[in-house]
Amino acid sequence: MKSRHKKLALIVGALALVGAISALVLNALNSNIALYISPTDVAQGKAPQNKLFRIGGLVKEASIKRQGDGVTIRFVVTDTENDIVVDYVGILPDLFMEGKGAVAQGRMMPDGTFKAQEVLAKHDENYMPPEAAQALNDAHERGVQKAATQAAPAPATQAAGN
Repeated sequence: MKSRHKKLALIVGALALVGAISALVLNALNSNIALYISPTDVAQGKAPQNKLFRIGGLVKEASIKRQGDGVTIRFVVTDTENDIVVDYVGILPDLFMEGKGAVAQGRMMPDGTFKAQEVLAKHDENYMPPEAAQALNDAHERGVQKAATQAAPAPATQAAGN
């Protein structure tokens, strides 16, 4: 084999190896990416099926229910427009409480509940994950627009003879 053919074979082998490694890395990244979905998007059917994703919003008041074992918790996450029931088994963060922001990572179950593998709580009074804050703002704006269209007065009709 000529040295020219050896160099070509080496280059082709190296490119094949780099391509295989790149494919494996991209596959691993794709399977570990968790997209953020708001409760409104979940209610509209935009949540991925059988795939890990994050849901976030506010923990609804009076929605935290603890089971007797102390680590099984059910609560409701809301974006003020739609609510999603979340089931979680584990220890919650110290800052997790009703009326505060939270993000849960997990999967939607066929019964419509969200089975969380991880729950995160905001870390101070001013912080909320950007995606959750945007979803809450969008839901609030839709609610204001809906209320404005419903509260608009009917056009007045003038009485004949005035």
